[in-house]
Amino acid sequence: MARILHESAVDAAVSATENNFLIECREFRARIEAGRREGFRVKRLDALQPVALFLLRAALGIIFIAHGYPKLAHSGAGMQQFFVGHGLPGMLVYVAGIVEVFGGGLLILGLFTRAAALLLAIEMGVALWKVHSARGYLAVHEYEFPLALAVACFALAAVGPGLLSIDHPLFGGKSGGARSNK
Repeated sequence: MARILHESAVDAAVSATENNFLIECREFRARIEAGRREGFRVKRLDALQPVALFLLRAALGIIFIAHGYPKLAHSGAGMQQFFVGHGLPGMLVYVAGIVEVFGGGLLILGLFTRAAALLLAIEMGVALWKVHSARGYLAVHEYEFPLALAVACFALAAVGPGLLSIDHPLFGGKSGGARSNK
């Protein structure tokens, strides 16, 4: 009698294990199918990469031109005093204005994008260090905008300008242009 109870308990345990295994197999298959669908979605987003890089370049270019032009057009004693007040040479206002205006224009065109973006990222790094970090790292509102600009420019310098740029036909997939993802 004990043997029959033992065999029925073993049969029940085997049956439960088989059911659990079948359920896990179905869940695994469902995850695989979801992954295939997700992979399809990712490929569709990858097709938008040239447009996304163009929009990033255009937005950054407009922002830098808008912030650089006043440094060149209205670079009187007040603007130079602002730079001197933060421990920078007063004449650096002209350098910053030129880098921002011409760097922003190069970003919009997609010409020498990596070099322009790297120069702008370095300039934003200096601005973070000398101007926007006075209240410490907890005052995020003081440095969030130049930090976002610096990181976006660095990413653009690392990734390249994309297909919708002057760099692409000039340099192809080489140092000045976009790398192809194959």
